[in-house]
Amino acid sequence: MKIVVIDAQGGGIGRQLVTAIKQNIPDAEVTAIGTNSTATLAMLKAGADGAATGENAVIVGCRTADIITGPIGITIADSMLGEVTPKMALAVAQSLAVRILIPFSHCNNIIVGISDSSVGRLIQNAVDEIIKAAHKSS
Repeated sequence: MKIVVIDAQGGGIGRQLVTAIKQNIPDAEVTAIGTNSTATLAMLKAGADGAATGENAVIVGCRTADIITGPIGITIADSMLGEVTPKMALAVAQSLAVRILIPFSHCNNIIVGISDSSVGRLIQNAVDEIIKAAHKSS
């Protein structure tokens, strides 16, 4: 099971995802891909099995992933204060992987219909869905 966690800016969401995934699915291969080195380092410190940084890393990582997870902004070109390039968003969107995205309304992208859940609750919901997807594919 190859799980790719993509994050930007400080990597806080990605760090929490990596930690929770490794706790709940210890044998999963978790690759952390940051749009910048700060995000990548945060996820690597959280226990990712491998890590890479930048546009090409996202493109390559999405090719072989079984599951891609991160904030919903990873699917929106120019989101996350411009850190997600159009090629990154396209790679995530066109991947054959299951995408488990965490809804955040930021950078002029308003996600309607989401509750005011805490970040911790959103992370747990995402991990619950990752566990379900992991069991379906095994």
